[in-house]
Amino acid sequence: METIHRIAFGGGCHWCTEAVYNSLKGIISVEQGFVASEGEESSFSEAVIVRYDPINISLEDLILIHLYTHKSTSNHSMRKKYRSAIYTFETVDAERCALALQKFQENFKSPLITKVLPFKEFKISDKAFQNYYFKNPYKPFCTTHIAPKLKLLLLKFADQVDHVKVLDQ
Repeated sequence: METIHRIAFGGGCHWCTEAVYNSLKGIISVEQGFVASEGEESSFSEAVIVRYDPINISLEDLILIHLYTHKSTSNHSMRKKYRSAIYTFETVDAERCALALQKFQENFKSPLITKVLPFKEFKISDKAFQNYYFKNPYKPFCTTHIAPKLKLLLLKFADQVDHVKVLDQ
């Protein structure tokens, strides 16, 4: 039986999102790029595809981490480029994600704007930008935008973090 599941997340810069998910236990791979859904959400937006082992990390934990590591309550001017979304490959996952968003709303003062959308298409980022943080942890963008998200992971989600990988930076 196949135990590897897929889900895609968008919300902020895909360098940030990629670093967050690459820092977790139970993650098999993270592909950084651009995801399109359907209808009004058919344009490409920065996102990552996460392959994970649900025995080691739950979909619900992945969603909660996503909500805390991007501006999931802010409908700012860059939302077309940085769509706040969970892209699902399976109908059953869409239902689980919608329920998780309802459940996790209580953790936030403002309404969550994150949408659950069907995954339709993916364009991978140029190789030079893949695994950006772990290749360039001391570049200004990384220290300013990504490192604080990883510190938040260590504070709020310590049990899910691969400490060796994060602390090596």
